[in-house]
Amino acid sequence: MFRAFFLSLAQLGDPAIRRVLVRSLAVTFALFAAAGVAMWWGVRAALTGWLGAQAGGWSAALTLVVELLALWLAFRAVAVAVVGIFADDIVAAVEARHYPQALASARPVALARGMAMGLGSALRVIAVNLLLLPLYIILLATGVGTAAAFLLVNAWLLSRDLGDMVAARHMDGPAMRRWRKATGPARFLLGLAAAALFVVPGLNLLAPVLGASMATHFFHKRRQP
Repeated sequence: MFRAFFLSLAQLGDPAIRRVLVRSLAVTFALFAAAGVAMWWGVRAALTGWLGAQAGGWSAALTLVVELLALWLAFRAVAVAVVGIFADDIVAAVEARHYPQALASARPVALARGMAMGLGSALRVIAVNLLLLPLYIILLATGVGTAAAFLLVNAWLLSRDLGDMVAARHMDGPAMRRWRKATGPARFLLGLAAAALFVVPGLNLLAPVLGASMATHFFHKRRQP
């Protein structure tokens, strides 16, 4: 996994990967910005009848707090979903440099399928973490339990999302399901490494792209005889 990380880090300057990084970050932050503006208008409209001229200031403050919380809690879900749309370009770039034989037999993932996979990823993250929210709250009493549980749960989720980004180019549906079952424990380590990147300031912005690149190395190294 360390080798996959350093190979992925070294390839960040690749023009194809750099384009995906810029586009994915632009789309991700545009989505958060649009949600923030919509929330500000909604809160301002709701508070105007109560607070009059002060409604603008209160709505701005409330929106800022919620946006910061959303960036902390939902950035991973949104960023990976967005990168999933462009992931085929990342995987193709890594394959072109390191696995040219695999690139020759790959089937590019259609935009519609990439969008569906990205949306499915985001919905799984939101649903699973909302379902486990009571557990996260209970574990607050332990001091570190909530952070540990959140990391492990999201490592498990990322292990599927990142693996599918690569496997979709080389396998049909039944083969992908068999591959997931056969590689579960090893993929969890991949997901754990990617999840850890999301908690490191600075690296968290690169984590979705690095994760997709690392998943490509993981997939092909395990397929090599």
